[in-house]
Amino acid sequence: FYVNLAKRRMQQHNEVVLSAMGQAIGTVVSIAEILKNTGLAIEKSILTSTVESKDESRGRNIHKSKIEILLEKTVNFNDLVGDVKVDDGEEAPEEDHKDL
Repeated sequence: FYVNLAKRRMQQHNEVVLSAMGQAIGTVVSIAEILKNTGLAIEKSILTSTVESKDESRGRNIHKSKIEILLEKTVNFNDLVGDVKVDDGEEAPEEDHKDL
């Protein structure tokens, strides 16, 4: 699901930012690797950080890992993906990249 969503966003924009926190980090890394290994994207940057949030049930602050992977579509992206219809009922955002 997320790989196809990333492909659709990359058809609309030259770049896509994949971001995740905590246990979802592995999923985002896998998506990025699939897109890179199939020749659809190149990695521009990877940012890691720690985000502090409040654990409401325990009343204390907790720290969660966060990753952001910026991918750019390859020169032959359109040849590999083809002219797949992007219309999924959403308006295309005006920004240069979209967080997933």
